[in-house]
Formats: sequence, C-alpha cells, structure tokens
Amino acid sequence: MKSELKLAKRSELHLMRRFWHLFCGVVCLISYYSFSFEAKTWAIVALIVASLGFILDFRRLKSPELNEFLTKCFGPIMRRSEKYSFSGLPFYALGASLSLFLFKEEIAILAISFLIFADPAASIAGVYLGRDRLFPNKTLQGTITAFLVCFIVCLVYFWLNNIQSPNIIIFAFFGSIIGALSELLSAFNIDDNLTIPVVSGAALSAFNYWLLIF
Repeated sequence: MKSELKLAKRSELHLMRRFWHLFCGVVCLISYYSFSFEAKTWAIVALIVASLGFILDFRRLKSPELNEFLTKCFGPIMRRSEKYSFSGLPFYALGASLSLFLFKEEIAILAISFLIFADPAASIAGVYLGRDRLFPNKTLQGTITAFLVCFIVCLVYFWLNNIQSPNIIIFAFFGSIIGALSELLSAFNIDDNLTIPVVSGAALSAFNYWLLIF
C-alpha cells in the first residue's frame, strides 16, 4: 500500500514522467536519423517493444509480487492508476509503430513528434496554468499549449527538412488543431500515446492529399 501512495495522480505535475516521455522520444528520433534503416524496420522494432510491454504488463497484473517489485522500480515515472492497469509505454510504442506502418514516412515522423513534444507540454501547462475545464482532467490552457507546440513542431520540421510550399502555414495550422484535439481523447479513457500519433497521422495525410506538402 505504501508504494501506491507514492505514485503520482494524473492531475499532478509529475515532472519525472514528463522528462522520461520527452527523453525517450528524443532518443528515438536521434536513433531514427542516425541509422539508415527503412521506416518499416523501425515500425517492426516499435511493434516488438509494444508487444513486450503488453506482455510484461499482463504478467505483472496477474502477479502481485511482480507488480509490487516493478512498481518500486518504476515508481518515479508511473501513475497511480497504472499500478492496476496497463502502463503508457506499450501504447507509446504501438502508436509510433502504427504511424510508421500506416502513413508516409514524413507524416509519421511529424505525428510522432506531436506525441513527443506536445503531450508533455500540454500536461505541464494544464497543471500549472489550467483554469478552464473542458473535461475533468483536461483544460483549455493545456489544449491551447498542445496546439502551439504542434504548430512549432511543424514549422521546425519544415525548416530542418528544407520543405518549401505556400501551403505550409495552412497545413501546420489545421494539423496542429487535430494534434491538440487528439490529445483531448484521453479524457475518454483512450490512451493519448496511441491517439495522438494515429489520429494526427490520419489527419495530416488527408491535409497532405489536399495541400501537397510532401
């Protein structure tokens, strides 16, 4: 019981978890660009990580001893609700894997970048600045932050990849709206580690068909 009380609630700042989320994502992006593997290869790697994560979670939820041990090991980055349910890691890897399988490489990386940067930023803003509730665990301020970070991510991605088009601002604007809305879906007990890259990737693909950015 003591270990459970030490775990952070969803409504708390939980900086260690935010840092871990960001750190893992940035390391994965650096690895992606450092090694010349095909996107589908990375998709398979992420799917393997997701599968192992689900298997480990399933095992620990069936074994109180294993659950207690892993909770003590990963307590600084776990939420209180995750002690008796699946953790965010396998959904994080699954969301990245599905994006790389389903969408063009450029769009998949952009959608995954929404997850890496906008999700923790929205959470921090929601805790620090949140005043206007959209849902019990979502605020207008967090959603606006998610939109702004997604928009910046788009512009930085275009700049780094020397993508020039008169439609990039329109693409970034509408894509960022969907990125922010996809983060809101976790209010309905859907893990946003999955919804952000998949929903954003689908929307970005549709916008790209219209605006021809990639």
